[in-house]
Amino acid sequence: MEEMTWLQALILGIIQGLTEYLPVSSSGHLAIGSALFGLGGEENLTFAVAVHAATVLSTIVVLWKEIATLIQGFFKFKWNDETQYLAKIALSMIPVAIVGLFFKDYVEEIFGSGLLLVGIMLLVTAALLIFSYYAKPQPKENISYKDALIIGLSQALAVLPGLSRSGTTISTGLLLGIKKESIAKFSFLMVIIPILGEALLDLMKGGFSPAESGISTGTLTIGFLAAFISGTIACKWMLNIVKKGKLVYFAYYCIAVGLIIIGFSFFGQ
Repeated sequence: MEEMTWLQALILGIIQGLTEYLPVSSSGHLAIGSALFGLGGEENLTFAVAVHAATVLSTIVVLWKEIATLIQGFFKFKWNDETQYLAKIALSMIPVAIVGLFFKDYVEEIFGSGLLLVGIMLLVTAALLIFSYYAKPQPKENISYKDALIIGLSQALAVLPGLSRSGTTISTGLLLGIKKESIAKFSFLMVIIPILGEALLDLMKGGFSPAESGISTGTLTIGFLAAFISGTIACKWMLNIVKKGKLVYFAYYCIAVGLIIIGFSFFGQ
């Protein structure tokens, strides 16, 4: 495998930032980009953690008012709307935490299993987007604890490369009857702690050091900044797209890319 260059880090960072919020699978696109650049192994995993952390920071920047309101409400030490909302976010994080704690090695093995799985999961993402677009569930005002757990389970399944996290969680919320704007914000907020926690664990283990990861600090920084800037733009864009209910168009893109990847996996080697 080749060593990642600053230009590759820039391109992959932009890809991560844009696709983290758009329902087309950031992990799948990172896998595709890494395969095209001939990258892989520990270097690729470390880079993925770093750029995911960058897009989480972009979420904090875009939704800082909502986050500040939740924090202020929490520190009133009352069982108010903000505290209940945070409790629902905490509940939604349990499934992905279980996957991260007990199945991390298996997940990393899946990420190195090739592009065929990415192509298949992109088709699954497309199916979810289409189904949630045409389904007309009974609308509800608030996200319940049961809804939060179901959405959390869908997020845990989205660790599979090619299965869009935002597409899966937002589609699941729409199928549950949750309002478009509400589920979009919940989807973006629920991932903050899991990804920052993973990045912190990697940092404590020395995973970001050049000696451990095989990627230079400068190259990693370029990828991080590229993901942060493009992620900030994409997060704002995605919130507006969800409000307008235009997610189905991304399903066609996922179908096209998924079929190309599957075809390449069978006939391109």
